[in-house]
Parts: sequence; structure tokens; C-alpha cells
Amino acid sequence: MSALWIEFKELIFALLLYIERFVGDWGLAIIALTVLVRVALMPLTVKQTKSMYELQRIQPKIKELQAKYADDKEKLQEETLKFYQENKVNPFGGCLPMLLQMPLLFALYQVLGGTAERPGIMMEYLAQKGEVGSFLMLIPNIANTPSAVFKGDGLVAALPYLVLVALFGLSVWLPQALMPGEKQQKMIGAYMGVMMLFFGWSAPAGVLLYWDVSSVWGIAQQQIMMASLKRSHEPIEEDRQEQTKAASQRGGVSPKTAQAKRKKKQR
Repeated sequence: MSALWIEFKELIFALLLYIERFVGDWGLAIIALTVLVRVALMPLTVKQTKSMYELQRIQPKIKELQAKYADDKEKLQEETLKFYQENKVNPFGGCLPMLLQMPLLFALYQVLGGTAERPGIMMEYLAQKGEVGSFLMLIPNIANTPSAVFKGDGLVAALPYLVLVALFGLSVWLPQALMPGEKQQKMIGAYMGVMMLFFGWSAPAGVLLYWDVSSVWGIAQQQIMMASLKRSHEPIEEDRQEQTKAASQRGGVSPKTAQAKRKKKQR
């Protein structure tokens, strides 16, 4: 397993090195790598967004089930699972794209990071070349961590790194804040955002850059898709409401209810 992990890290660095030779900047190379990863994961992220939208759409029904089976947790779990299956919704579908990015994130952490005593692949390569990996004129050294820059060079020098840390925490909190949901879920997102600030404080700037760019892409894609899905479902919802309204005005029942009653009589 360790040999495979070393090969994976070397592959990531080789890809970064190839892109850097093409664009002439290590930060731009990381951004290009991020775009490649997001494009490769797009089929999964599209599926993830659809799953998130469907979960939101059926939340009223889930709350009805929770109220109905409040005293029977086992029955609630059974009925909730059954309801998910009937509506073809996977409550865990949103986790897969993030999980798939985790190995790359940890690999980047080890490729870009390190210390003078135990340098990472990139630090060792640049030391041999007598160079420093930078991002335009914004980040002098993408292998440095915000904490190291702050301690060694002070607040002013650390400001670009601190911006990356702030965006890192914001990128975890903002998607949860933008999604309709319960306050408890939003609070969890806020706590996670604060935790990411502590993680980002000791993470190499290149890792933060990767995550920030990936998050901006993900948030933009999520908002565009959610708006598109909402527009596509609006005519269906309006038609359903009109049928219900027409049935109530006639003193009758909706077509769906009438069909259910007919099936019940046949039994």
C-alpha cells in the first residue's frame, strides 16, 4: 500500500511539473490541475447536485414521517428508507465527489509540504534546482504554511496566506449556508468551517489554493444546477397545484387520490 501511495504522489508531482513547464508558474499549475480534476468529477458532481435537490424537495414528506413515527425509531428508519427507494434518492450521494478528492488532497499536502529535515517531493526538487515555487506575485512560496510565514516574517508578509486560510474556512461553510435546510445542519457547517481554519493555518499554501479554487468551482456549479433543476420542476408543481385546486373547487378529490381509492376498492 505504501509503495502505491508513493507512486501516486510521484504521479501527482509529475503532472504538476508538466503543467508548470507549460504555464510557467506553480500556482497556475495547481489551478490547472484543479480544473482537470473538477472536469473529471463533473458527472459525479452533477449526480450529487441532483441528489441534494431531490432531498430538499422531499423534506416536507420526511418531516411528516418523523412526526408520524416519533415514538417508533425502527419503523421510522424503515419507512424513510422505503421512501428514499420509491423516490430514487440516495441520501449519501453527495459525499462521493468529496471522498474521491480526499486522496488527491492528502497527496498534495505531502507533495507540497514538508520541513527542512523532511522535505516533500516539491521542496526537494526545488532545493536541488535552487528555485522557489510561487504563484504569480501573490504567494512567494506555495510550499510555505501561513503559520510559518506569520512566525518568520510577520503579519504583512502572511496576509496573502491568511486570505487563502479564510477562503478555506469559508468554502466549507458557504455551501451549507446557501442550501435551504435546518438550522442544526447550518450550525454543523459553521463549526466545520471554523475547524478548517485551524487545519488551513498549518497547511501548505498550494493545498489551500487547490481547495479554494475547487470550492469556488463547486459552489458556482451547484448554484447554476440548483436554479436549473428548480425551473424544470416548476411547471410540474404548478400543474399539480392546479389539479388539486380544481378538485377542491368541484368538491371532489385529486386524480392521484381518486386513483388510490380505486386501487383500494379493487383489493
